[in-house]
Order: sequence, then structure tokens, then C-alpha cells
Amino acid sequence: MKLLLIGHGYLGQAITREFRDHGWDVATTSLSGGNDSIACDIGNPDDVAKLPPADFIVHCAASGRGGAEAYQHVYVDGCRNLAEKFPGTPLLFTSSTSVYAQTDGSVVTEESPAIPDRETGNLLLEAERVTLAASGTVARLAGIYGPGRSVILKKFLSGEAVIEEDGRRFLNQIHRDDAARAIYHLASTHATGVFNVSDSTPLTQLGCYEKLSEIFTRPLPPSGPRDLNRKRGWTHKQVSNAKLRATGWQPPFPSFLDAAESVAATLD
Repeated sequence: MKLLLIGHGYLGQAITREFRDHGWDVATTSLSGGNDSIACDIGNPDDVAKLPPADFIVHCAASGRGGAEAYQHVYVDGCRNLAEKFPGTPLLFTSSTSVYAQTDGSVVTEESPAIPDRETGNLLLEAERVTLAASGTVARLAGIYGPGRSVILKKFLSGEAVIEEDGRRFLNQIHRDDAARAIYHLASTHATGVFNVSDSTPLTQLGCYEKLSEIFTRPLPPSGPRDLNRKRGWTHKQVSNAKLRATGWQPPFPSFLDAAESVAATLD
């Protein structure tokens, strides 16, 4: 079986390892073409036309921290180019749980309203629509952390963390390797539609920092105002992974706290 992987960054490299561990041949692309990947601007149909055929395609390219124009080019145009170039080839697009803008602490499932409050979120939804129209799969990823990466842990351990107001806001996360396993699972089970890819334990910000204070014997961070400039927006919700778990997937790290010590050891 052959996988065509669009984007070979932090998550993409884990996806490559997961598929190769299961015997797949993986062809990777990146904008620069480094690390033995094919140079490809996914938003350029001429570049996409040169890509090799595959049995399954995963689009997990990043927007390069760009705004709406980058989201349109990489996500919407990218998914459209792939769907048109490879009709009939299963396509999985890695979207984001940031499309859920709920602020009431409610549990959100794939059936919950997705009404983003930012233009970038609406562009993610448009890329999802393109993917689903091609009978593809959408994986809405919670905040990714893992070896060498955790904004929450870095801020906590450096003393920069702030508990927003009363700390009630829920944090929804997924370990990078669990996300890669979920994407392989969706590919291998031929699942289509929308799936939330999050761990099984949404944590309140206060609850998370209280546990981290116990684990690392550090003081609790001070309280402060909401951070309304977060890239994923300010939301307060509990992302449910029940639909994905019902297909047979289980995250080896059901809670961020299960991985906190091992991840902390890999941070600079």
C-alpha cells in the first residue's frame, strides 16, 4: 500500500513512521522538499499534477502561521487540487477542533454546531467541505503536544503560565503519536466523514495546573485575564472523541497528565 503524505512537519513525520511501521510505502511532500520529501506547493495545481499516485492521501500541511490567504491556498485550494488530481483515491484532511467556537463548557461532538468566530476557521470548514464532497475523511485535531513540544508545559516550567480568570476553561489536547495512530486507524478501517481526534480527558486549566504543581513540585501559576489572542481562539468546550473510539481506536495517552513527565524531559 502506498501513502502520499502532504506536509512532513512535526505531525507528518510521526504519521510517516506509523504507516511505515505497518508496512506501507510512504511518499512525502513539503514546500521546501527537504528530508527526502518531494518539493510541492500544494496550492499550485501544476505542482500537484506531478505527484505520484497512491492508495491513500493525507493532507497535514501547515499554513506556515499565515492568515486567511495562506489558509485558502494551503487548505482549501490544496484539498481541491488533490481531489481533482486523484479522483477516487481516499483523502484525509487534518482540520482542527478550533472550528468549534463554543464558550459554555459544553461537550462537543461531530454533530455539534461548527461556527468559527474567525475567518481562518471558516476556511478550514470550506476545506472540510471539499474533502467530504470527494467522499473523504476529516480529522479535527485538538491541540497537539508531544516530544519536544508542549506550550502548556513550557510555560508552566518556565514560570510564564497564567491561570485565566478562575481557570474554568477546558483544555483539549492530543499526543502527537496518538494523533498519528488515529490517522492510520482511519485509513486502515476505510472510515469516512468527520472525526474528532482528541484525548479522553478534557482538563480545566486550573485542574491541569494543580496536577502539574503536584507532579513537578512547583507553585501554582498566578491568575490573570483571558488571553484573547490565542491562535486557536478563546473557547471553553469539552471535545468528545467517542465517535472515534467507537471505531476501535484508543489513545495510549488518554490524558495529557499521563505524558507530562516524559514530555517535560524532552523540552529545551
